Amino acid sequence: MKKVLVLCTGNSCRSQMAHGYLNKFKKCKAEVYSAGIETHGVNQKAIEIMKLDDVDISHHTSNTINEYTNINFDYILTVCDHAKESCPHFPSSALKFHYNFTDPSKATGTEEEITQQFIEVRDTIKQYIERFCKMYLNEYQ
Repeated sequence: MKKVLVLCTGNSCRSQMAHGYLNKFKKCKAEVYSAGIETHGVNQKAIEIMKLDDVDISHHTSNTINEYTNINFDYILTVCDHAKESCPHFPSSALKFHYNFTDPSKATGTEEEITQQFIEVRDTIKQYIERFCKMYLNEYQ
């Protein structure tokens, strides 16, 4: 079974959303992990926004990259520039993919505007992960 790591700065928002969609789209063809360079806890707004799309990430935990150094990953997905640039050396032969998603936890404005920014990031992550699953995890084969 393939092993996938999603890596972000604080493992609170973007990586958690990607982790949720990997679980939804993978059809049991991968073990999914997510981590951060540091931990910030799972963002409550991310939990709420994912629930609107029928993806429950409320049981997720915020983990650091150091917890997974003994796992031989097949794929590593960095979802922010900071994680890509600041990740400590991670010995792995994994295929690495990168996409810098906007950080919705830094959204400003009214509650409605903040919610909309979270939804936009969620939807972009959803599309990215769906394509990744089709191409690399053989979701539909």
